[in-house]
Amino acid sequence: MGDVRPGRLKVYLGAAPGVGKTYRMLDEARRRAARGADVVVGFVECYGRPGTEALLDGLEVVPRARCAHRGGEFEEMDLAAVIERRPQVAIVDELAHTNVPGDGRNAKRRQDVEELLAAGIDVITALNIQHLESLNDVVEKITRMPQRETVPDEVVRRAQQIEFVDITPEGLRRRMAHGNIYAPEKIDAALADYFRPGNLTALRQLALLWVADRVDEALQSYRSEHGIGGVWEIRERVVVALTGGPEGGTLIRRAARIADRSAGGDLLAVHVTRSDGLAAGTSHASLARQRRLVEDLGGSYHSVVGDDVPSALVDFARAENATQLVLGTSRRGRIERFLTGRGTGETVVELSGDIDIHTVTHERAGRGTLLPSRRRTLSTARRIAGPVAGLLLPVALTFLLNPDTARDRLNLTSEALLFLLTVVGVACIGGVVSAVIASVTASLLLNYWFIPPVGQFTLDDPNALLALAVFAVVAAVVAGVVDRSLRLSRRSARATAEAETMSSLAGSIVRGGATIPALVERTRETFGMDSAELVDEPPVGNDATVVPAGPGAFLVLRGRPLPSSERRVLAAFAAHVGSAVERARLAEAAAEVEPVKAADRMRTALLRAVGHDLRTPLAAGWAAVASLRSRDVAFSDEDRDELLATADESMAKLNRLVENLLDLSRLQAGALTLNLRATTLEEILPAALADTPEVVVGDLEEIPAVLADPPLLERVIANLVGNAARHSPADRKVLLTASTHAGRVEVRVVDRGPGLPPSLKLSAAPEQGGTPARDRLFEPFQRLGDTDNTTGLGLGLALSRGLTEAMDGTLTPEDTPGGGLTMVLSLPFAERVDLPSDTQSVGGGV
Repeated sequence: MGDVRPGRLKVYLGAAPGVGKTYRMLDEARRRAARGADVVVGFVECYGRPGTEALLDGLEVVPRARCAHRGGEFEEMDLAAVIERRPQVAIVDELAHTNVPGDGRNAKRRQDVEELLAAGIDVITALNIQHLESLNDVVEKITRMPQRETVPDEVVRRAQQIEFVDITPEGLRRRMAHGNIYAPEKIDAALADYFRPGNLTALRQLALLWVADRVDEALQSYRSEHGIGGVWEIRERVVVALTGGPEGGTLIRRAARIADRSAGGDLLAVHVTRSDGLAAGTSHASLARQRRLVEDLGGSYHSVVGDDVPSALVDFARAENATQLVLGTSRRGRIERFLTGRGTGETVVELSGDIDIHTVTHERAGRGTLLPSRRRTLSTARRIAGPVAGLLLPVALTFLLNPDTARDRLNLTSEALLFLLTVVGVACIGGVVSAVIASVTASLLLNYWFIPPVGQFTLDDPNALLALAVFAVVAAVVAGVVDRSLRLSRRSARATAEAETMSSLAGSIVRGGATIPALVERTRETFGMDSAELVDEPPVGNDATVVPAGPGAFLVLRGRPLPSSERRVLAAFAAHVGSAVERARLAEAAAEVEPVKAADRMRTALLRAVGHDLRTPLAAGWAAVASLRSRDVAFSDEDRDELLATADESMAKLNRLVENLLDLSRLQAGALTLNLRATTLEEILPAALADTPEVVVGDLEEIPAVLADPPLLERVIANLVGNAARHSPADRKVLLTASTHAGRVEVRVVDRGPGLPPSLKLSAAPEQGGTPARDRLFEPFQRLGDTDNTTGLGLGLALSRGLTEAMDGTLTPEDTPGGGLTMVLSLPFAERVDLPSDTQSVGGGV
């Protein structure tokens, strides 16, 4: 199997149920079969739609596997049979479906699909947009209907083809009204609920945006693979360049308005960090504020490394296929611009090509820069200008100090100091080499033109020799100090730039961008590379930059060659990626260990509880029976009846404990048998309240029947009422009321006892590493807050919640106003309209 080519996945993605995904999928299957492809239908659900069922004619359908679960019989795709058949193409509907447990099947159908792909079988499948994990909560807010069956977005994104199936909301509602989607008795309810025009429009917009993002990813990949640098104006993407200056907020808002002018426009903010540190010194606090502003406006923040800021900006914009680039006008004044030449804005305009440039004015324009000077290191121009100045400036000074005109005004000392000042100036421009050239030139000119005898080189006077030597030493020392200062400044600036880049990376990790793909993509983006990937073994060849990222992991980047200064920062990025890889491995290991730990905790708790709670009724019953069998004591009829009653009560209590334990184990194993039917509260309350007669029951005449298993519902209410009675004061009765809300019946069992323990009242948020605080109330084998630890195993609430959820209900605690605890039992109406599984999940409790 290792040499088998993995199969290709095609997904038909629908905006809503009924848009025609299954029809389109089967239509493609027929076309492929007509062209000679070996096509089989692994699983398709037609929901009684004649047009869809007609497309199955002529297609080979693999018989479904039958499986029993909780007293019912279900059909699932026979994965083993499809793999054994080994077709070229398999049709598998409902990718988000949850399989019925048992017989070693995968938990999810998407896992079945992955096995088919691994076996070299191409798969065509379908699902709706509401089943994508990233959109699950959004769809629930829109439709007010939870989606229990979801598929991770990454599973769908890996598909080689995604075909969007769409229809206008009006067209879909007409199709619904004509009976082409649901049975006639369900049409009115569906049109008034899930299939409202607003819901369908919102779902359609979600689907279009998700597919557009997927298409954008494919386009970026294509452009990268084919080395396409030109802008394709298929979507407005606005890049705003940030320096960290005070004008950043103005630029971001302006860019956001430009992006908002077109639907689906993207806003990207970029800050260029120069590896030589020339852009260092930027306020990190300002950049942090600007980053938050970008994210609040729906944009994304990026940081890249580049020695040439204009080129880095344009390269980033081209890599992101940006259509517009927003810059701020220069903060340099006119004199500074005249002396230092054109700035970033002018250079970007020259390099931009087909990218539109927006230069935005702001209050700091022309008022000077708040950033460090751009002339902090020896550029190429200074390295050339230094030696030239070292030759020309002393000559120019000699002409200015013409001995014929300046002899009467300056003496030799003043003239020497002026030459020394010239040498120091040259040293500041060009460093040590230029200073040496200037000092030699100045010494020769001073000796020839200004030291007597004028017009010839004279080295006889010791004082003149000493003066010239001191002159040269001072010039060299000053030049050396300047050069050392520049080197130290360059190192400091580079370190600051590296720290700025790493700070940005750390910030993205803190904000949740620490997933391995996100870190790899951030690395590629930061260093302006064409591609970046994490591999197990380093590639063969020298066309890539390879950096170790932990044991058995290597970060491979392809693109421009990286200088040593950037490789040091890259090593830090690789260390972060390696840490993420190690955390992922540890998380997987912890996930594998957690079920074992949970089972061990359950076993330990059970042994501790059984040691006392089962022993007590067993000991009482045993003592009563042993006494009755004793021949040494003659018991009266009353004593004998009392002993028999004690034995009977002990055995009944023991039987209830064993039943609770068995039911809990069935729940945890998913093997509890259910018989759901329409059940009224009046039907089950007499038996549920038989052992707790002191209960006040509210008016139940207007309460509709619920969909439940009557014996299980009776046990749930009996447990809740018994628990409430045990905690209520003797003079306060338990109250049982019921009401309806959003298609469900809510039964409330109210007590006036002490309520929840303080540890459970503090917060309903998830505890560190655990479950929500109030959910601890439903853990088995504990009695939170009970002063009497002889009342049972602590299974009542745990079993009640498990039985309730098995019946598609919920059980939640609330604080009773004025003190006490209210348990809220919620169950669905018996006459509710059940939508098909492509709209509302079926078997979600499995």
